[in-house]
Amino acid sequence: MSWFSNFLTSSIGRKVVMSLTGLFLIVFLVVHLVGNLQLLAGDGGKAFNLYAEFMTTNPLIKTTSYLLYAGILLHAIQGWALWRKNRKARGAERYAVKVNKVAGTNSFAASNMGWLGTIIFVFIAVHMYQFWLQMKLGATPMATYDGKEVKDLYALVSTAYENIGFVIFYVVSMVVIGYHLVHGFQSAFQTLGINHRKYTPFIQGLGKAYAILIPLGFAVIPIVMYLRG
Repeated sequence: MSWFSNFLTSSIGRKVVMSLTGLFLIVFLVVHLVGNLQLLAGDGGKAFNLYAEFMTTNPLIKTTSYLLYAGILLHAIQGWALWRKNRKARGAERYAVKVNKVAGTNSFAASNMGWLGTIIFVFIAVHMYQFWLQMKLGATPMATYDGKEVKDLYALVSTAYENIGFVIFYVVSMVVIGYHLVHGFQSAFQTLGINHRKYTPFIQGLGKAYAILIPLGFAVIPIVMYLRG
C-alpha cells in the first residue's frame, strides 16, 4: 500500500482528494440548504424539527454524516498541506496564481484559498458547537407533534439568530464560502480531467451560479429569522 500512501501525499494525490471531497461537500450543501429552508416555513418549527429528527435517527443518513465529517477534515488537511507546499515551492507566484491563469477563475479566490478555507473551517467548528454539540449534549428543549416527542432544534436555532453578532458572523461566513466555491467548483472538475472546450464554459457558469445561490440561500435564513424575532 506504499504506492497509495505516496499518491495521497503527492501534489497530484492531494489535488484529487481535494476535488473528490470538495464535490461531495458541494452536493451536501444543496441537501443541507433544502432542509434548512424549512426554518422559514412559519409553522413554529414543526417542519424543521421533524426533518431534523428524521435526519438524526435514520441509520443510512447517520452513516453518511460520519462520512461527511471525515470528508470535511480530509478536505481541510489536504488543502492546508497543498497550500503550504505550493507557497514554499513557488514563493510569490504560488500555485493558485498558476491555476488562475489556466482556468480563468476569480483571482482573489484562487490566490487566497488557504485563508478562505481556514475561515470556513473556523465557521464550521463554531456552527457544530452551536447546534450539533448542543443537540448531542442534551441541552435542547423538546417539542411534541401528534403525540411524538422530538428535540426542538428550531428553538435552538431561533435563539442563536436573535443575536445580531452571530447573524453577521454567519452572513460574512457565507460570503467567504461563496468566494471559496467560485474557484473550488471549477478547479475540482479540472483536476479530475473534466476539461473540454465544449463543456468547460457550462461548468464555469454553473460553478458561478452555485457559488452565488447556495451561500445566498443560507445567508437569507438568519437574516429573515432575526427580522421576524
